[in-house]
Amino acid sequence: MTPPRAVIIAGGQGQRLGGVRKAELKIGGRRLIDRVASALGTIAPLLLVATGHGSLALPANAIGVPDLNTALGGPLPGLAAAVDWLQEHGITDGLIVSSAVDTPFLPTDFVAVLTAALESHAAVYAKWGDEFYPPHALWQLSAIATLPARVRAGTAPKSLKALLGEIDALAQDWQALSAFNPFENLNTLGDLVRLGRRARTLPGA
Repeated sequence: MTPPRAVIIAGGQGQRLGGVRKAELKIGGRRLIDRVASALGTIAPLLLVATGHGSLALPANAIGVPDLNTALGGPLPGLAAAVDWLQEHGITDGLIVSSAVDTPFLPTDFVAVLTAALESHAAVYAKWGDEFYPPHALWQLSAIATLPARVRAGTAPKSLKALLGEIDALAQDWQALSAFNPFENLNTLGDLVRLGRRARTLPGA
């Protein structure tokens, strides 16, 4: 099977962290963006990084894509920007996996598990018990082909959660696959301290 395309959604400005770009923060001595890129494993080149309206030092074999002009916040514009870039380069079929940059313990089997679960669904996204993580998803490109045009027209859904609700999406629960929630994300200084402590207790983290 052809590996999916991939986008790391990294446009957040870290307002609760004093305006620091979360992608550049380090957990266990490694930048968040490098940790996520590594966990994605084998993907189709190039790795896309949705940078919002700023710039980042990117991992090897990655290219930055700015968000489309929209009043929408959150990760949806980043996914739309990635789909738009692929369409501009003639790529309209296949799969794209998305992941938020602020998830330092993204599972190394993330892509494989979602790919196995997808089957004929339009998308499959991660959950942990009652916690849902719409940015962490595998999408059929054909199912979200109109997303860039809808963003530009102001008719797009307000969030990735709403987008998943529009299409045939499946939730993949990781509780049986991991001893801890691997999708906990970093939003505050307290999260930075707590997740840093976790990195010191996990082998290879």
